Amino acid sequence: MFQEELRILTKYTVPVFITHLFEYSLIMASVVSIGHLSTTALAAATLGSMTANVSGYSIFQGFASTLDTMLPGAWTSSQPQLVGLWSQRMAVVMGATLIPVFVIWFNAESILLLLQQEPEVAQLAALYLKWSSIGLPAYAFNLISRRYFQSQGLFAVPTRIILVIAPINVLLNYLFVWGPESIRLGYIGAPIATSISFNLVSVASVVYGIFFVPNTAWHPLTTRSFTSLGVLVQLGLAGVGQTASEWWSWELVGLAASLLGPVSLAAQSVLLVSASTTFQAPFALGVATSVRIGNLLGERKAKRAGVSANTSVVMAVIIASFWSVLYLSFRKSWGHLFNDDPEVVTLVASILPLVALFQVFDAVSAVTAGILRARGKQFTGALLNLSAYYIIGIPFGIWLTFKHDMELIGLWVGLTVSLVYCAGWGVYLCLKTDWQREVKKLMDRLAVETKSSNQDAEHGES
Repeated sequence: MFQEELRILTKYTVPVFITHLFEYSLIMASVVSIGHLSTTALAAATLGSMTANVSGYSIFQGFASTLDTMLPGAWTSSQPQLVGLWSQRMAVVMGATLIPVFVIWFNAESILLLLQQEPEVAQLAALYLKWSSIGLPAYAFNLISRRYFQSQGLFAVPTRIILVIAPINVLLNYLFVWGPESIRLGYIGAPIATSISFNLVSVASVVYGIFFVPNTAWHPLTTRSFTSLGVLVQLGLAGVGQTASEWWSWELVGLAASLLGPVSLAAQSVLLVSASTTFQAPFALGVATSVRIGNLLGERKAKRAGVSANTSVVMAVIIASFWSVLYLSFRKSWGHLFNDDPEVVTLVASILPLVALFQVFDAVSAVTAGILRARGKQFTGALLNLSAYYIIGIPFGIWLTFKHDMELIGLWVGLTVSLVYCAGWGVYLCLKTDWQREVKKLMDRLAVETKSSNQDAEHGES
């Protein structure tokens, strides 16, 4: 059973990893293309991107995590059309969520000025957000459509789409920022290019869903799309707590690093990009695990779901060990990939052994978070992350950094402590799970939908 789950999880993880890596490139391409315009433009784009992450993207990611609970179990149940119904309901919830996010993004300049940002940087960052807003509805839709496909085991569909769109995004960024004068837009060209790319992904997803995928999972558009929204909002807010608390913690650490001077900030950027890139693999495994466990629960295979959960934790340790060995092997030269300043390279080399250790706990945390999502335990995940980062890890790291003069390494010690805490509790909760009870919870949820469907049918007949 272990070997079979190992094979299935690997098969699921690879396309998810590729999808997330190339989706990450859509946003990074705009920052890179702007980076060659001027230092001020780069600072503004970085600030704009950070604000977008904190006030927009992380929130939609959190709400979308609810579908990791709802869709996989629905697909393998006797009511696969619930996959389409829950997706439609999430589209309604995200549509409502867009309104406050738009309000923040369109008033970003005054908000950033209140936060003591330089006027020119604040103005350009606000401009970046305004043009990025064109792609925000598509970004939210893509989160839903990806889970719609993945819950059905169609992991390759989002991968094929992003493999086509990512090169187009790079080309659009070049043309709009640096291209011929007739189409060159300069600074605003980058967010416009990314927004167009998000919309192209949406169009491709719709076309693929209509013409190339069986409509087994689709539910006709009815008033039921506007029912049971409270369940999604409740789980979604917990999902925001689970996802956003982690995203925001990295922004806080970056802010603390900026107080240590340009060398520490540059080293932090190198370490953050490195850790974020290698994190995509265990994060993809967490997504794959969530889908696999949900599918098994829908099939009432409780024991197999437990084996899949345990297998994913073992896989996380193996993946993390590979990255750890890579970091340790090239630690003295790793910084040269990003920066030629000898001070930055030396500082990066001194912290990489800690980052190597960090990988193991980061990977296990990512996978156990996926297991919690499959069980509908986003609230537990939120409490875990909030306590790990904001009560234990970050305060401890700041204390080491500024009270004990440990500089940047103190912040990374704090982050590592956070993840040791998350990973430890995550594994404990995984091992203590009553998988038979999880099957019953899913069946109870499906029974409610069956009752609602029957009532609608009776009203229709009368």
